[in-house]
Amino acid sequence: MQKENWERVIVVVITLFIVSIVSLMNGAQASPRVATNRPAGVPEGFVITPFGYFHPSCVNQLAQGDVLQQDQQSIKHADGSVDKIQPCAFARYGADGEEMSENERADENPTASGWLASASVTTTTAYGYLYGFWNVPLAPTKDDGQYLFFFNGLEDSNNPETTILQPVLGWNTDYSNAWGIASWNCCVKGNANEAPPAPVSSGDLIFGYTLNTCAVGTETCSYWNVVTSDLTNKKISQFSTDTSGYGQTFNWAFGGVLEVGNIVQCGDYPNGPAEGSRGGGPAIHFYNQGLFDYNLVRIASPAWKVSTQSGLTPSCENGASTPEEITITY
Repeated sequence: MQKENWERVIVVVITLFIVSIVSLMNGAQASPRVATNRPAGVPEGFVITPFGYFHPSCVNQLAQGDVLQQDQQSIKHADGSVDKIQPCAFARYGADGEEMSENERADENPTASGWLASASVTTTTAYGYLYGFWNVPLAPTKDDGQYLFFFNGLEDSNNPETTILQPVLGWNTDYSNAWGIASWNCCVKGNANEAPPAPVSSGDLIFGYTLNTCAVGTETCSYWNVVTSDLTNKKISQFSTDTSGYGQTFNWAFGGVLEVGNIVQCGDYPNGPAEGSRGGGPAIHFYNQGLFDYNLVRIASPAWKVSTQSGLTPSCENGASTPEEITITY
């Protein structure tokens, strides 16, 4: 067998081995948290997602074994039944409370909301696999109804609002004033799709990956795995094999992102990393990452480009750095 083929086999085997040690028994399924301290303009009862505020009818929480169908119109359940996905009938709001158009991204707000810091890279072809590790930081010392998301993921730079595949660590989202993990696929037809979430704790080791399940060399793959796993408590949030990529060519990789909302003071950020976590100081480290092209050949040194917001209120020395690992400070 040629060296490249061995590399592809090793990539998939290692990933499946890591996930296989994580239990699928997550217990009772949480729901996205209703925003109690929402910005002005967001209607009552809307819930928090990594894509802004949604009406709860527009957030599809999948159960274990559910599959987002490639026809973009249905969810197939483990028992074989199928539910049609209806277009969202409600407006969507950004982290700042402003109503968002279908093709608008909530990451360019002048206050401490939206995508605060990120590291990304694009290609002229496509990516087939992205993985990374990070530790759950300490809880914030203050409670202002804020939410925090840390994630990596893949997107199509030519159609950025069609969907994004991402494994996510969140604070005050599915679990009130607590950390949790969830995998997301958003936002075809205005709907956000969430795999079953699971609670996690400060210091836990998170492994998140997005992997195409098509034949090697398929540039626009229709089927993907999106997995967020806690290797410490053995819990997992996973879209089943063959989850839809909605016809996207995923040529935009995010190695690490910090997204926030309702930040009123610097104490709303995590109070540093937990004891035993990677790195030090008020920061989170995305490390031991792997980024692969659509032939599942590893990219040795991705040219991560850092993007941060400036002129924020409050100003808490936010930032990001590369290249050995992606470090996001707050």
